[in-house]
This record gives sequence, C-alpha cells and structure tokens, in this order.
Amino acid sequence: MTKDANALLEAYRAVYLTAEDLRVAASILYNAYHDDPFFIDSLHAGDLAMYEQKLRGAIREELNELWQQEQALIGLFDSDRMVGVACIVTQQVPLGESRYWHWRLKMLISTGWQSTQALIKKESSLLEHLPSPHCGILQFIAVSPTEQGKGLGSQLVQAALSWCDEQPELEGIGVFASDASHAQLFSQHGFTLLEPLSIGNVEGELLFYRGHDND
Repeated sequence: MTKDANALLEAYRAVYLTAEDLRVAASILYNAYHDDPFFIDSLHAGDLAMYEQKLRGAIREELNELWQQEQALIGLFDSDRMVGVACIVTQQVPLGESRYWHWRLKMLISTGWQSTQALIKKESSLLEHLPSPHCGILQFIAVSPTEQGKGLGSQLVQAALSWCDEQPELEGIGVFASDASHAQLFSQHGFTLLEPLSIGNVEGELLFYRGHDND
C-alpha cells in the first residue's frame, strides 16, 4: 500500500455505535447483504418485495437486540459519515436455540416462522462447531457499496480483531463465509478454516480467529 493510501485510511476512525447510528448501520447492512446466499435461501420465497421487507426486518431486529444486549457494534466513520459496520455477538447472551422469546416474537413478525427457524439453525450450527463457549461470532460486517475498493473492508476486519484481542474472556471469533473473496479477506487477517459447513442450501466455510491472548 502506498504512503498516500495509508494516509487516506488513517483518516477513518472505528468507534462504538450509538443508538442514533443504528438506522444508518441497518441501511448499510441491508445493501451489503441484499444478495447474500444465506439470506436469499432463508428469506426469499419468490416475491422480491416480500424478501426485501423480511431482510430489512431481520437486520433491524438483530441490530436492536445486539444493542440492547450491549454487544460490540463497531462503526467505521469518515468524519461524521458512517461507511462501514461490524457486529460481534458473544455467548454471554443466549444464542441459537436459546434465543430470548421476545427476539423470536419480533423476528417471527418481521420474517415469518420458517425464516426465523433458519436464522436460529444457522447460529446453532456455528455454535456447535466453535472451539468453546468462550468464542464470539462476527454476525455482520459490511462496507457501504459506494465506498468499496478502498481497503476499508480490511480496516473494518482489523477493528473487529482489535476488539477481540482486548477481551480477556474471549478465545476468538468465528465467521461463516460463503463467498470466496470474503473468505480470502478473513484469511489475510489471521482467520483459519475450522471446517466446511452447509447451512440450509448454502455451502461455505466456518473460519476462526484466535485472540492474541489465547495463542
């Protein structure tokens, strides 16, 4: 990377999101995950408008739940403008089949029964294959479509890993990658393959980053 590119990236800052940031974060995630194979498989039943409504609802409810549970919501900002977001959830809160009833109810209303079950099954599958209960999941990570190609994805991943390294009780974080370019990005930052996974009809890889305190 050139000196000019480094200077440009240094102008961006990664900070925890506030409640006022959640709406913009949800918009960034919606655009980034619109064509995600897992969400298409889980939420799309042939009607594009209904799929988009379900996706907006699922992202909104999950963001709000992570916020309420004080999980790590990290925004990447260019001055006052959010250009990326990463969300990490730990097993200090109930996940998968143990999800709170109020989350289930809100997700049912937003996405329907089958879609809610698909989200729960994905999470349960990841939890089952992580090394221990002391591991988190990189639930969402995205850069605004207009800001891609600037190296911001790498900076966002690094911000998430820096957060992980600062959590003494956390062994590391896992992420499910169904896109080869995404898997390559994570691998460049120290994620290693735990195992290939099939979630619903989607093939992918469960990648894991071991925190520095757990080397």
